[in-house]
Amino acid sequence: MNRLQANLCLLCVTLCWSAEVVLYACIPDGVPAFATTCVTAFAGAALLFVPFRARLAAAVRAGGWRFVAAVFGLAVLSASYNTLYLFGSKAFDVASGAFTFCMTVVVLPVVLLTMRRHVALETWISVALVLAGIVLALGPAVRAAQVPGLGIMGAGCLLRAISIVGLADTAKRHDPIAVTILLEGFAGLIALGGWAAEDPRLFAALPASRTLVAAWAIYAYFIVAFAQTLNVFAMRRVTAANATVVYSVEIVFSIVWGMILPAGIVERVALTPRIAIGAALVVAGSLAEIVDFRGRRRARERERGLEDAERAPVAAAGKGAEA
Repeated sequence: MNRLQANLCLLCVTLCWSAEVVLYACIPDGVPAFATTCVTAFAGAALLFVPFRARLAAAVRAGGWRFVAAVFGLAVLSASYNTLYLFGSKAFDVASGAFTFCMTVVVLPVVLLTMRRHVALETWISVALVLAGIVLALGPAVRAAQVPGLGIMGAGCLLRAISIVGLADTAKRHDPIAVTILLEGFAGLIALGGWAAEDPRLFAALPASRTLVAAWAIYAYFIVAFAQTLNVFAMRRVTAANATVVYSVEIVFSIVWGMILPAGIVERVALTPRIAIGAALVVAGSLAEIVDFRGRRRARERERGLEDAERAPVAAAGKGAEA
């Protein structure tokens, strides 16, 4: 998988994630969000565990408890920022809420600089375009009463940025399928704890509904097993900043769902000029990150590949001398 293919995979992942709103609308009222997360995470992990359990065992043997602890930390971060998103998004409509998710794009370069990591010029250009789209779409619409919600969303974006950096690092060092199985398994355990605290009756309190079973099955396969695995595989070939910029296209997909789906499923979105231009800037920012206009990224990747190839024999000789 090359870099362009990885970015196309990330776009596919983003499309799947944007469809969550449709699946959530199919789940009967009264079903706790923790229940949905718990069941779909466990089901998605099981779908991967059955055929790939040998790969999981090999990855755990190779990485040890540090690997398991790192993935558990990512699951805790994921549960934390999703909870903050859940509370913060209540202050916004569909379109405005979608734009607030994009604040991760602005936060992530700051996180990378704090970690003393390089951020490419193309990424800064992409971030500037996405930020302009957010400011244009949200700026005049934010009211004083929404400022606390904006703060909560900002905290969620900070945790998500840290999570994306950690996932990108983990995906490059370990088997992506093993990472996904552990990540979703831990997510299911965390959600189970929240579900039990909310309603100790658990499954006994759920309605008997074929629609619920169907929605959970689709969610477990497409959102958890398929999209998350594809996401981890793609992150092996791109940077955390690159992935975050592509994730911002979820705004566009969310706006499209809000325009074409019935009001009974999602809150309808009125396509104002500000929202349209803001979404266009987000797409432009993503293209600036995805498209290698002058082949500079490809040249840098070749240089890094040569450097790695030159260092490998030296490292091998050093290990041989130690032995």
